Order: sequence, then structure tokens, then C-alpha cells
Amino acid sequence: MCGIAGLIKTSGNNSNFREAFKNMQHRGPDATGIYEDDELILGNHRLKIQDISDNGNQPLFDATNRYAIVFNGEIYNHLDIRNKLSGYNIQYVSSSDTETLLYGFIHFGEQILAELNGIFSFVIYDKVKKQLFGARDQIGVKPFYIYSKQNTFAFASELKTLVALDNFDKTINYPALANYMNYLWSPGEATPFLYVNKLLPGECFTINLNEPGNLNRKKYYEINFDGKRNNQDEAAWTTSVDQKIKQSLKSQLISDVPVGFFLSGGIDSSLLVGQAKSIMPNEQIHCFTIKNSNGDHQDGFEDDFKYSNEVSKALGTKLHVVDGGIDVLHDFDKMIWHLDEPQSDLAPIYVAKICEHAKQEGFKVLISGTGGDDVFSGYRRHQAIVTDKFTKHIPNGVYQFAAKIIGSGNSNHPTVRRINKLIKHKNDDALTRLVGYFEWFPIMEHLDLFHDDIQSQVVNNNPSDYMLKLLDNVNNEQDLLNKMLYLKLKTFLVDHNLNYTDKMGMSAGVEVRVPYLDIDLIAMSTQIPTKLKVHNFQTKYLLRRIAAQHLPQSIINRPKTGFGAPIRNWVTNEMATMVNERLSASELNKYHIFNPVAVQKLINDNKSGRIDGAYTIISIMAIQSWMSQFYDNDNLHN
Repeated sequence: MCGIAGLIKTSGNNSNFREAFKNMQHRGPDATGIYEDDELILGNHRLKIQDISDNGNQPLFDATNRYAIVFNGEIYNHLDIRNKLSGYNIQYVSSSDTETLLYGFIHFGEQILAELNGIFSFVIYDKVKKQLFGARDQIGVKPFYIYSKQNTFAFASELKTLVALDNFDKTINYPALANYMNYLWSPGEATPFLYVNKLLPGECFTINLNEPGNLNRKKYYEINFDGKRNNQDEAAWTTSVDQKIKQSLKSQLISDVPVGFFLSGGIDSSLLVGQAKSIMPNEQIHCFTIKNSNGDHQDGFEDDFKYSNEVSKALGTKLHVVDGGIDVLHDFDKMIWHLDEPQSDLAPIYVAKICEHAKQEGFKVLISGTGGDDVFSGYRRHQAIVTDKFTKHIPNGVYQFAAKIIGSGNSNHPTVRRINKLIKHKNDDALTRLVGYFEWFPIMEHLDLFHDDIQSQVVNNNPSDYMLKLLDNVNNEQDLLNKMLYLKLKTFLVDHNLNYTDKMGMSAGVEVRVPYLDIDLIAMSTQIPTKLKVHNFQTKYLLRRIAAQHLPQSIINRPKTGFGAPIRNWVTNEMATMVNERLSASELNKYHIFNPVAVQKLINDNKSGRIDGAYTIISIMAIQSWMSQFYDNDNLHN
């Protein structure tokens, strides 16, 4: 696990690479290596996980010194790949997966990507061909940013290194900012900078050093939602998936340093701990959980500690309890800095706190339940999709009457929010309704929040267009629930959850692994009949059946709660002064993105309960914080 970066040298763009590279030294505090020749610079900050000797340091070269690699991540099946390379008489200098990957590419070329099971982003330099080859893992667990403008090419694990390079073009991509307002994250390759894009999950690229403006990107992997199902019975599916999860977890326990577990007390993380107990019955398993008093039913959050404590006692693990108190004034800007992007959620702060505590206790690796909801259907919107065929025929007036009775005029009531979302797209076609469930605040209906000149750059870029286009990749899949899962895996998961899971873990120098996102497990999940994903309105039905073999029944039946902070309550109470200061006319006018009059109306309407605008307020604050830290030269720090 590392931070990687590189730059093709052109006139005047390379003098401060080393200084810019320091901006992500937190990703690899154990060793730093830089290779430089007349045409290229490659850098690596290393977090030592496999082969903790200096033999695994990077950039790592092959025996001929022709090839060099910088690599971020883990290849869980690298020993299997070494076996396939056994006939090539390779003299390895390390036991690292980095070296395995390098020789795999040397002998198999691009085809090595089909062999890799892991989380990774890497670049390999061929000195003879003067060519770079790079790739990002199939699901997008590890980040990869590319800066490309005319004849300038650079890459990095984190945006904060790229923005600090000499002559970096800071032109803002305003449609991307509209994405962050619409979804609270930005789907796809777009970032707030016009000339920086994310390499998409399952993509690779080649570029010749003599033609730095000619980047060749291609997709090498796609999630196989093809409409086919394996109709074996529930018992058989329970056994098959249970074994596959355990196999994934066992492969991800490979490490030369101690491994711990996130434990929220939910099904996803608890099941992994339960299976770890069966894999390592005689070993002490260390789990980390947050304890706080942020429970707020208005936001759908409650303190998970009672559940994680119950699971820990039932399984006999060592539970490390982390104080979940948040100092928003201090933690907010720090969170945005580490995220690289203006995501509008405070849950990342909790991930950082857990990882900081784990690192202090000597753990560089944590196993997370991230992805369980996305693979096995764990969200309320999945229930809505399943019932869509019935609810779309209910007259709007019935919904509106129910909302009025339930919420007593308060749009912030959780049930009222869900009813309003159902009403909004009820009369649209099926795919538009499906995409509509991802919307948080439909920015195309609220363009007045932007200044007039910004509106003109946003109006022709509807955020939903990208998701609708993505669905062309799964035309053979007719089930709407699986289409929803495909979109979640390709957008929300990678651009929101995985981005903050990686960035906040690495901010503390901790690698977070995600067994539910094993590519073989995901391939199996696409073949599961949807009735075993959501059954009689119960989400994660099959996963619950599996968990029942490992966990107390009270955990299986516990209500779904969010992992995060009670933002709606905070925005109108604890954060009120911060909101007023950060979103004052004078502050907003610094960057001329938002209309101060419209923003003030948003704040007032949210406070009165006329609208549910808390997350949109946080989104504007996140963009303002991001502009301050990434756009203003004077505020850029490391």
C-alpha cells in the first residue's frame, strides 16, 4: 500500500516534483523512493505490508534494469501468479507482490490484468520503448488521478500532489461541481479541475514519452450483469456464497504486519469477524469500533456501540473502542483536504479516527465491510426498486396526504423525505426513476444557487446523463434491482464510499481491505436470483441467512442505520455559527461560484423545515473549503 506519482518531463514542469510529492507522504511513511532520468520522474511513498524489508522498496526494477514499477495496493493472489511464472527462471530479490506484478507484466504484457485479484493502481515504465503502462483495479478500490493537458502528463494517487506541480492549470470544471451538489459526490472520471480526470475502475492506459499529449485509455474489465441466473435453491446459494466470502477473506488476511477489523455491529462487518474466527480459531482478533452520542433518528443514525460490543462478546474478540466525538471546526477542512474532492458527508471523519487509533495500537491493515450493501442489496432504495411496479400506480395525492399526516409539515422527517423522493420520479420511465433514486438535491431545478455566469456552464450538463449512459453497458440485464446494483458499484461505491475509505485510512497510514469487493465474489453475486437479495421487503436476504450461522440473532434483525453524523441536526444547531460564517456573502464572493441570496434562502428554508437542505448546505461548504485549500495557492499545504 503506497502513494504513487509520476511526471513526463516537458519544459518547466518538473522542478518541484519532490516538494509536491510530499503532499501525500502520509500514504507511505515507511520509505520514499524517486527515480529520475532525462524524460521522466517516478515516485513512491511506501507503507510496508508485504515483505517489510527494503528489498520491496520502490520504484522497483527488474534484473535487466529495463522496467521500473510504482505500485499502490495488494495483489492477493500473487503467489499463484508466481507459480505461473515458474518456468521463466526469474531471480526474485523480494517476496513482495510488487515484484510479482512487475514480472507478470514483463512476461504476459497487458494480459496480466486478467490474472490479478486485488486492489491496485500501478504504472510500469519500459525504458526501451519509452512507454508507460498503467492500470486501476477492477472495482476502483484504489484511486488514480491523471493530469493531461496538451503535452503535459502526470499521475498520482492523490490530487493534492498534482495541484502542487509547477504550471498546473487550475481551470475549474463547473459541471463537476454540479455533480457534487446533485449527488454529494461526482460520478465517473470528472473532478473539480478541468484537466484532471480519474482513471475509471477496470481501465488501463499506455502513453509514449515522446507523445505526452496522446494518452490511450481502454477498458479491460466489466462487471458481468448479463441477465443470466443460477437457479440453484436457497440452501445451495447460502453455502456457495458463504464459502466464497470466506475464501475472499482468507486471501485478504495475507500480511507481514498485524491485521485488525472494523466492527460496527452491522451484518457486513460482523459476518467478516465471525468468519475470521472460524479461519483463525486460536488467534486473538482485534476489532475497532466508534462510540459516540450522535444518535439522531431524524438523520437515521444511532450509536452502534451496543451492537459491536454484543458481537465482540459473542465471538470472543478484543474490542478497541474509539471516541467518536467530532470537532467539526477542526475536522471539516482536514477531511476535505484528505478526500481531494468536496464530498458532502462527515462519515469519513469516523473512518479516520478508527484508523488513527488502530495505527497507534500497531495495526497497519484493517478489514472493512464496505461493499456488502452494494453487492447484496442493503439499501432502502433497493426496497423501493422491488416495490416500484406496485407503488408507481398509487396516485400522488395519496402519497402527499400520507406525508402530511406523518411529517406534520416537516420535510426533514425521514419518512416524508422518502415519500417525496418516490413522488418526484413516479411518472418517469423506469430507467429515469432508477437514476432519480441517486439524486440528493436535483441541481438542475436549483441552478439559481450558482451565479449567472456559472449557470451557463452547468445548464447543458445534466448529472443524470452519465448514469443513464452507463446503463447501456448492461442492456442484457432486464431486472431493475440489478441495474441499480450495477450503477451503485460503478458510481456511489467507488466515487463516494471507496474514495473516503481509502483516503481517510491512508491519511493515518492504514491500508483498508474490502473482502466483499473480491471480483470473483462480485461475479458470483450477479448470478444470484434477485428474490434472494431482497425478499419480502427484507434487504440482504441471502447475506442474513449466511450471517445467521455465525452471529447472534439480534444482530441479524437489527435495523439498518447509517454510518455517519447527524448532519441535519448539526446544521441548524451545533454548526449554525459555522454555516453562517462560511456561507456569508463575503465568503461566497471570494470564488464567485454561488449566489449569496439564493444560498441564504436555502439556509432559511432548511431551518424552517420547508425543505430538506442540510446536506446541500454541507455540500456548498465542502466546495468552498475545497476551493480554499486546492485552488488558492496561499492555502495549499502538506
